[in-house]
Amino acid sequence: MESVAQLVTLIGNLVWGIPLIVLLVGTGIWLTFRLKGLQFTRLLYALYLALIRRKEDDDLPGDITHFQALMTALSATVGTGNIAGVATAIAAGGPGALFWMWITGLFGMATKYAEAVLAVKYRVQDRYGTMSGGPMYYISRGLGWKWLGVLFALFASVSAFGIGNMVQSNSVADALESTFGLPFWLTGMVLMLATALVIIGGIRSIGRVTGFLVPFMIVFYMGSSFIILLLNFRAVPEAFYFIFRSAFSSTAATGGFLGATVMLTIRMGVARGVFSNESGLGSSPIAAAAARTRNPVTQALVSMTQTFIDTLVVCTLTGLVLITTHTWSSGQTGAELTSIAFSTGLGSVIGQYIVSIGLALFAYSTILGWSYYGEKSIEFLLGERAVVPYRYIFTLFVGIGAVAELELVWSIADIFNGLMAFPNLVGLLALTPVVVQETQKYFQNPLR
Repeated sequence: MESVAQLVTLIGNLVWGIPLIVLLVGTGIWLTFRLKGLQFTRLLYALYLALIRRKEDDDLPGDITHFQALMTALSATVGTGNIAGVATAIAAGGPGALFWMWITGLFGMATKYAEAVLAVKYRVQDRYGTMSGGPMYYISRGLGWKWLGVLFALFASVSAFGIGNMVQSNSVADALESTFGLPFWLTGMVLMLATALVIIGGIRSIGRVTGFLVPFMIVFYMGSSFIILLLNFRAVPEAFYFIFRSAFSSTAATGGFLGATVMLTIRMGVARGVFSNESGLGSSPIAAAAARTRNPVTQALVSMTQTFIDTLVVCTLTGLVLITTHTWSSGQTGAELTSIAFSTGLGSVIGQYIVSIGLALFAYSTILGWSYYGEKSIEFLLGERAVVPYRYIFTLFVGIGAVAELELVWSIADIFNGLMAFPNLVGLLALTPVVVQETQKYFQNPLR
């Protein structure tokens, strides 16, 4: 068993190695160049579409509103990566890792935009009248390479049961047991019921719930972070200086921190940034394809704000809390480090409660988002008749995950999560001219 675990770890390191990181970031840079920095020049307009202009025509093709599509995608990405991932990056690479997370996020916005353009353009309507789209569809319909679309759907369906399901329910059960003393089986039963009540109703039900839950949990977490930063406001300017300085110079050992080279800082920041916002992995365009819209660019502009909110806002707040409370160098890592930081900033009891509740909400929302990603992947592979049985099986595995030992499951799911990126990036690079053409056509029409 130990040899199997070692083999899986080795494969995981190869999949998530430097080539994939370079390919992910490089695709974002290439798309930024081809789209003339659209994520910078059109960001305010995109935020307006996503958060302010909420009135939409009900007769537009699609299943959920732009806002609900954004919240569904955010539900899957704003998760343990924002609490544990940022802490892991800074604990290993120093405060400068946050700078490289920002860089990854800024270029990742162009990737997220392109994914959504293609997802809406090449989506189809299934026999139940709902939209189906994502990398498996724009690869098979846009490029004519169905075999590559099948590979993506296979990788995504496995990831949905691992990273999008069992690992998340286990994280919730662990957090609630350590903070409130709740038994794992009870958390599993409640999560199963809560998941079933939402996903049995399909994307419209998921969209309604995430449209309420995600803004609440982000504001809850952001509000708690802002309180800590206000209490330590004198340390905030120094924290930004420390971040920029550490991004380009080695970070000396201090406290329990062992020190970091510039290359380690860059690698940790980029890797955790990609893991957090999932730009290039191909998951979130599956939700974008369900949006009610006639024009792919409208939803694409909304979708790219997902990366902005996830990485440039939520991850930044976590990083600043770690740095201003001077806990980042304690020698701890992951969610435990974030819990220490919030406990230092707000008191041990309140801080621990906030992190545990935040982790539970983030993980549950991730389950909802990934349930839809897995559903559409299974539908692509096996047809519409597989959708309803899939929802029941997915719900059952939520309960199993809460009480199971998942170290090997986590590692295997992480591999398939990374493998999703390869076919998706092939599709993005090959279909870049389509993205550019749709973008030019949209902004040349003043009525749009």
